Amino acid sequence: MIDLLSQLAAWLTSSGQWAGPEGIAQRLLEHVQYSFLSTIVAALIALPIGLFIGHTGRGAFFAINISGFGRALPTVGVVTLVFLASGLSMTPVYVSLIALAIPVIVTNTYAGMIAIEADTKDAARGMGMTGLQSLWRVEIPLAAPLIMTGLRLAAVQVISTATIAAYVSFGGLGRYIFDGLAQRDLTQVLGGAVLVAGLAVTVDLILAGVNRVLFRHRLT
Repeated sequence: MIDLLSQLAAWLTSSGQWAGPEGIAQRLLEHVQYSFLSTIVAALIALPIGLFIGHTGRGAFFAINISGFGRALPTVGVVTLVFLASGLSMTPVYVSLIALAIPVIVTNTYAGMIAIEADTKDAARGMGMTGLQSLWRVEIPLAAPLIMTGLRLAAVQVISTATIAAYVSFGGLGRYIFDGLAQRDLTQVLGGAVLVAGLAVTVDLILAGVNRVLFRHRLT
């Protein structure tokens, strides 16, 4: 065990391991790119859905159940199906990661919206606000902490799962895990896993910090 840990430390700290087109720096950049784009697209799809059902109360049962179904989808299975339909490209990876991120964003956005007290909404209407004005000026600002939490959870899930890019022969930190398994190189497998976990934890801490800074007055 001690030998394995020392080999892992040497692997992670080797300057040669970080350089070049297959080095850690490049793989890390690829992983961040896959994760960032997937989370952004998922947010663009999920936020309007969550805001709509939270504001109007329409379609809540359908949307939440669809979100639950989305959580249950096996990511590798989705990758395989889309791969068979579209061929060798990053499309299956992006589709799978977006599908993974949408449910948690929809659910948290909806939860943030319905947590707003009815009296607050009534007060907004009493001040002469239209439904759209109430949504933008009152409801979204009040729901923002939970919405941000949903984005944070989605980002961490996507980062942890973006290793599947290597499953269809693309890059990212998953390359070390898949290549290590194929080569029976345990050090490389553990190195890839540590890097993915480290990236996920780092992003989680950063977004948690942003959440605290932006909404400090609501958390105290």
